[in-house]
Amino acid sequence: MSEETINEAETLEAPIAPEAEAPAEEGDAPAKKARPGKSIPPGIAFIRSTFNNTQVSIADARGGVIAWSSAGKEGFKGSRKSTAFAATQVAKTAAHAAFAKGMHECEVRMQGAGAGRESAVRAIQAEGIRVTMITDTTPVAHNGCRPRKRRRV
Repeated sequence: MSEETINEAETLEAPIAPEAEAPAEEGDAPAKKARPGKSIPPGIAFIRSTFNNTQVSIADARGGVIAWSSAGKEGFKGSRKSTAFAATQVAKTAAHAAFAKGMHECEVRMQGAGAGRESAVRAIQAEGIRVTMITDTTPVAHNGCRPRKRRRV
């Protein structure tokens, strides 16, 4: 073997740096690491039940929404959105998502006078989330502004 062939063999066997170790360029996002199962402290489930729809959002203690759902999102349309069955499905979906993220206990704050108030609370309990307190936060007027004139048909 001549010297040329030895030098060529050495250069061919030189270690090649992998692209993963290359310096990151500006604008590249760092690789996200998978987080272990996060345990969320007791949260708050907000149930808004109107005569036309039911909305459920489950938040942590600081107010950051973890999971939410509504009757329209679940596929109900028209007058079926205001039923107790729709409220059960809505609460079940939101509670399942919150339970999967680690929430096991919450307090419930209900608002409105719709048909799905109690059925939504039962669905949250059925998904495995313990309800510690139920509060009604429906706004009640204390004779503030003068109401609009009565509608004549």
